[in-house]
Amino acid sequence: MTKKILITGASSGFGRGAAIELARRGHQVIATAESWPLVRSLRSDAADAGVKLEVIKLNLLDEIDIAHAATYDPDVLVLNAGVMESGSVIDIPMKQVRESFEINVFGHLKLVQGIVPKMVARKSGKVVWTSSMGGILVVPFVGIYCATKHAIEGIAGSMRAELAPHGVKVATVNPGVFGTGFNDTGAESHAQWYDKKTAVVPMPDFGNSLADQADPKEMIDAMVEIIPADDHLYRTMRPFGTIEAAKQWQETEWVQNA
Repeated sequence: MTKKILITGASSGFGRGAAIELARRGHQVIATAESWPLVRSLRSDAADAGVKLEVIKLNLLDEIDIAHAATYDPDVLVLNAGVMESGSVIDIPMKQVRESFEINVFGHLKLVQGIVPKMVARKSGKVVWTSSMGGILVVPFVGIYCATKHAIEGIAGSMRAELAPHGVKVATVNPGVFGTGFNDTGAESHAQWYDKKTAVVPMPDFGNSLADQADPKEMIDAMVEIIPADDHLYRTMRPFGTIEAAKQWQETEWVQNA
């Protein structure tokens, strides 16, 4: 059965890959991009792929954009857009902290509050949050990013319990380290403000951690399967090896010293 699916953050990475493949499989996809140049680029990508996408502008810092996106009534809402800011918790400017939460959490929550009441009214629908392995464990020097993803885990878990009696499903997808370019730009993002001479906590070299990133196709394939599906696990984490690492992290938190 074909679905109407709205995907945020679809101009690159997982969002772009999932949007194009879902459209290829016959679903009606509304794909959002942050700026008009990215909107036009995504439309061009869809045309090159031979698929039909409705592409709209959605900057999650823009209330007008959010209000416009909230006029849609999808069967599935995929909250995929996000930013990663690197820097120690002690040094990172509060502007970067606030903007990370505004984009990753608050903007999406505003969109949820505009769209999900329609799902509740008809007693069907699904919300899929793109969280992260960083929503389960913590990666030093991208702690603010992890904090936004931990917030998403709390929101998604609450929504799941609150909306289940009303016929609306909630799920998360939790990517590990994939080579979409997202991690690379996140690792560089502190360059505009960081000064090693004045930093309280020196930044490390991220080179080794970015050396062997996984093929994004594994995560995109999983997203394409679960987004329109009627039955699947609440959490979908890839690569599979990351699942065990996340479980071990959770166990360690109960026994490690401060």
